[in-house]
Amino acid sequence: MKRHRFATAVTTAAAAALGLAAGMALGQMSGPSEHKGLGVEALGKLDAEMIARQTGLDGYMMQLRAITIAPGGQIAQHGHEKRPGLVKVISGDWVEGRPEGETTFSADGKDSILEDADTVHWFHNRGDTPATAIVCDLNPV
Repeated sequence: MKRHRFATAVTTAAAAALGLAAGMALGQMSGPSEHKGLGVEALGKLDAEMIARQTGLDGYMMQLRAITIAPGGQIAQHGHEKRPGLVKVISGDWVEGRPEGETTFSADGKDSILEDADTVHWFHNRGDTPATAIVCDLNPV
């Protein structure tokens, strides 16, 4: 009986350690360091002078782009400390990676991707067809 309890305790401790290690590995996810298979089409731009005139915010421009990720393509890990943005997938699926895990955004979904000061992320297209999103962001000039 003591032997069974000891074996159970050892198994439980090993499972807990393995779970902790797996959780730490997932908590430390990081993305690719290079872009691959990207197409970027400029759709519109508000220059810094207009942004300052309309909002009083100096040193920023606003742009609207269509970004397409080819099958197997990726957008490198990047942050948004000074670049807030909004992203809406309009065709295919974009898989967003963040240090805490992944989320898939589909063209048929109603969700958009919010890029605030705390955002650090990257994207993949794991599908068989190109995936496109409309991206609007405010950028320092």
